Amino acid sequence: MGNAESVVVQKRMTRFRPDERPVVEGLFDKLVSGSAAGAPAKGKALTLDILKAHMGSVASDSMIKRMYGAMSSVDAGVPPVAGGGVSREQLVIFLADTLRGTAEERAPIVMAMAVPPGGKKGEAVATVDQIKQFLGDLISAALQILATRGCLRGWKPERMADQDTGVRLLAEQLSSEMKASDQQTCDTPCVEDWLFRVSSVAVYLELLISEGLSLAFPSRPPTALLPQCREAPWAQLRSSLLDLPLLLFLSPLLPEGHGAPWRLLFSTQLHGESFTRMVSGCKGRGPTVLLLRDTKGHVFGGFASHGWEIRPQFQGDSRCFLFSVAPHMRVYTCTGYNQHYMYLNQGTQTMPNGLGMGGQHGYFGLWLDSDFGAGHSRARPKCTTYGSPQLSADEEFKIDAMEVWAVTEPPKPDEDDDEDDDGDVKKKKSILNADPEVQAMMEMTGKTLHSQGLREPEEDED
Repeated sequence: MGNAESVVVQKRMTRFRPDERPVVEGLFDKLVSGSAAGAPAKGKALTLDILKAHMGSVASDSMIKRMYGAMSSVDAGVPPVAGGGVSREQLVIFLADTLRGTAEERAPIVMAMAVPPGGKKGEAVATVDQIKQFLGDLISAALQILATRGCLRGWKPERMADQDTGVRLLAEQLSSEMKASDQQTCDTPCVEDWLFRVSSVAVYLELLISEGLSLAFPSRPPTALLPQCREAPWAQLRSSLLDLPLLLFLSPLLPEGHGAPWRLLFSTQLHGESFTRMVSGCKGRGPTVLLLRDTKGHVFGGFASHGWEIRPQFQGDSRCFLFSVAPHMRVYTCTGYNQHYMYLNQGTQTMPNGLGMGGQHGYFGLWLDSDFGAGHSRARPKCTTYGSPQLSADEEFKIDAMEVWAVTEPPKPDEDDDEDDDGDVKKKKSILNADPEVQAMMEMTGKTLHSQGLREPEEDED
């Protein structure tokens, strides 16, 4: 790049690694000339039509127009190109600020993408609805790129829930993190604060720019936004409760993030409405995600940080959480008020039989009765364990569909462990665990279990 460039451009280039700078420097000529080895495009400009020709397969026209508008709004400190269009300097600054910039530097670009052109000069205010529309275009583009580039990692969108609905719900969830004014508007500092706290927006932008403009940096491997899917019988599964936007939402919340494979353990579509079948499918299989839809269309669930075990005591730890999907996508993490993270019991007379998360007996944040098909979400005003509101449409609900997904590698049995006919790990129990119901009743009444200190500690089965 020549000496006539602005100081601003030269400073921006220092953000890129030495092996990345030739890629950035050559991108303008590559786009404008139409080939990877095009001649220097002196006096030319990057037009909207050129951008559409390069990005049309991975982004909608509206998203491409947003990007072009943001590039055009960059003040490069040099005279604009005669006849209009994006200059080489504007493109470099745009790339540096979106790919390597701070939240403060990204905020004006996001604002330019969200607000349509034609507003008053100097006015930098966006409505929350405009931010939602921008996010919808951005998320859709990210998913289209993953599909086009073969990066779905085993997921089958045609066998999953409606993606358009999922995009709308995720866009609403991300925009809900903004600290907007009472008039539901946000200025540039508001957007800056939002981008600082919500990192996924920058991740989607980087994917869009890198893949849409074929900006391949040698030292940066492709971003894996989706977890890997294993052992899902897609041919028999008509429509999973999961969709790709929901995976984008849930995956970063899990302790193992994007790296852990997901395996379908139970589905009412495949295995019927059986509590026993559900328990046998998920017991001892490590951390799981439960996903339900009630008969009135509310979709919700929870993450269990430990493998489920049948015992009349609460299990798990503070990594557990509840979440809602529809009508609103939200996550509810532990409040620290109590340790009632997860509960599973079956076949006892004096303790509740069923599966629960959060709250207390009879007032769970999420409860499934052992008779299956019925449950409750008694969380008024909020669940004590997770701070979640009522997740289902009605306090008492009926299950329309349910799935349980394992979200880690299968636990490996120890040498001293046995396996049942299904391959599940069976721990050899201490004689002190022969009647866990009696033990639970003693603990609830304040009785001291003097023999507890004599047994060897049990390891978690996650």
